Amino acid sequence: MPGVSARGLSHEARRQLAVNLTRVVTLYRSILDAYIIEFFTDNLWGTLPCSWQEALDGLNPPQLATLLLGMPGEGEVARYRSVWPLTLLALKSTAYALAFTRTPGFQTPSEFLENPSQSSRLTAPFRKHVRPKKQHEIRRLGELVKKLSDLTGCTQVVDVGSGQGHLSRFMSLGLGLMVKSIEGDQRLVERAQRLDQELLQALQKEEKRNPQVVHTGPRHRPHHVVRWVDPTALCEELLLPLENSPQSEARLLLTGLHACGDLSVALLRHFSCCPEVAALASVGCCYMKLSDPGGYPLSQWVAGLPGRELPYRLREGACHALEEYAERLQKAGPGLRTHCYRAALETVIRRARPELRRPGVQGIPRVHELKIEEYVQRGLQRVGLDPHLPLNLAALRAHQAQENRVVAFFSLALLLAPLVETLILLDRLLYLQEQGFHAELLPIFSPELSPRNLVLVATKRPLGETFSVLETEDS
Repeated sequence: MPGVSARGLSHEARRQLAVNLTRVVTLYRSILDAYIIEFFTDNLWGTLPCSWQEALDGLNPPQLATLLLGMPGEGEVARYRSVWPLTLLALKSTAYALAFTRTPGFQTPSEFLENPSQSSRLTAPFRKHVRPKKQHEIRRLGELVKKLSDLTGCTQVVDVGSGQGHLSRFMSLGLGLMVKSIEGDQRLVERAQRLDQELLQALQKEEKRNPQVVHTGPRHRPHHVVRWVDPTALCEELLLPLENSPQSEARLLLTGLHACGDLSVALLRHFSCCPEVAALASVGCCYMKLSDPGGYPLSQWVAGLPGRELPYRLREGACHALEEYAERLQKAGPGLRTHCYRAALETVIRRARPELRRPGVQGIPRVHELKIEEYVQRGLQRVGLDPHLPLNLAALRAHQAQENRVVAFFSLALLLAPLVETLILLDRLLYLQEQGFHAELLPIFSPELSPRNLVLVATKRPLGETFSVLETEDS
């Protein structure tokens, strides 16, 4: 998806972008704040301008992917069947123009061309127990952290929210960095330590089988710590150097791969407040888990803008995978009807119990194989209602006939969702810049594999054009 590069913007241009984003979010808040399961109960289609309804009504999923989301299939040409209203075209253009681009600056053949489950850029020991998405992520972020560490003279990397330690293992045992891993879940840390030992044994066996491949660099095992990082207070453990890194010489680099909600904010605060921390490389996610207030806004500039408020629904929507949904639209599979079925179920629930709104429905397997009345009966049972309630089959069939409208409305919301993510990340950039630090946002992962792919890189000394070195893909 096209967009604006954060690296090409001056501080003043970033502030103006925040102004524009808050205005646009305010203008289209009714779409962003809508719950698709209330499509029928709240007549969401009727909230759209009549001219938009006429333009979108009847479009099939591949047409929505091509014409609305701007993501045509291979070899496909966009052909409008009617003249779209200027207001709808303006929304589409604005969504493209104001969102940070998630397209990496490097061009390289896919690392999964030979095998879709094995990255050709990682050796076999580092791929074991790691899914393809995570293989791509730990390699790209690990290599960026290595470059940033070298540029800033950092002696230690702190991986916060390290989980099972896949990133920490690659940085330490693969790239030779001194790594401390901090994770709040004891079970995950124990699992990480077992995987550390397994990887060390695999690397030693590989060296014996291939003695001509000599490992010349340092091989440090990651140091794991069980500790919950409180987003509202500084964590002393996070700042302590390892035993072989004297405190007087310690320069820390903080990183977090998809650190949830306030954990990403905690990294920013530690970077800002602690002289030991020289650099930051953070990929955030789960924006709906941000504290309000506290997690957003962080910058004085955004905090002073009208329309800056981002309630839960807007932040949750910003975590959806636009590229993945566009691919689903192109395939036009029966799974797209899930939203329509769930919205129809909501009408039945409201009639039975008007006070019960948007209850969670545990996953109903193989929805696409069910008739709508079968889905509704199973859904009623999952929310504690009588599955044998009398159903208005004619009404359910009428709802099912509007499946493409439901998909169209959801596509509109997804088109706008990147603007919310852009505002959240822009606020973090401005927060750091207001304190005199140097910060950039770089698209680091392939968005098809990992949609939350913008890494916030910050340093306390200017790096100038060397930021471009961090974004490039090594050959």
